[in-house]
Amino acid sequence: MASFDIVSEVDLQKLDNAINVTVKEFSNRFDFNGSHTSLELDKKTLVLLLITENEMRVKSVVDIFISRMMKQGLDSNCLDLGKDEYASGNMIRKEIKVKQGIDKESAKKIVKIIKDGGFKVQASIMDDQVRVTGKKLDELQSVIAKVRSSSLELSLQFNNFRN
Repeated sequence: MASFDIVSEVDLQKLDNAINVTVKEFSNRFDFNGSHTSLELDKKTLVLLLITENEMRVKSVVDIFISRMMKQGLDSNCLDLGKDEYASGNMIRKEIKVKQGIDKESAKKIVKIIKDGGFKVQASIMDDQVRVTGKKLDELQSVIAKVRSSSLELSLQFNNFRN
């Protein structure tokens, strides 16, 4: 029986590289000259903390960061852009959560997409991933194509392909 896993993971090294390039870029830009802008990643909780002076700079940093993520090969669907909070003084604080794993509702949607496709495979939810098993590799590749073409708001990867 052949199988593969559908997961939602973020490569932390690529994410860290995107953060470093973003910090370097906005520190060299003229419109950020003299500003107190910072972007840091808490690796334990996977939360990006952005602190800056005004909403225009928040939007600029987020746009730069998303473009740098794309260049690193990361999907921006893995980010949960929260609300802007006003910190002390005139500073704005924004927490951006990095989503890891597939939640139960999304996993059920993936399983439903696979079942509705009429494939001769079995999909099972295992913690924060979905395992798909079947007899034929062609069926599994068709399942991958079907899930990729679906309109899920998730960053999905297909790994652990076994024959």
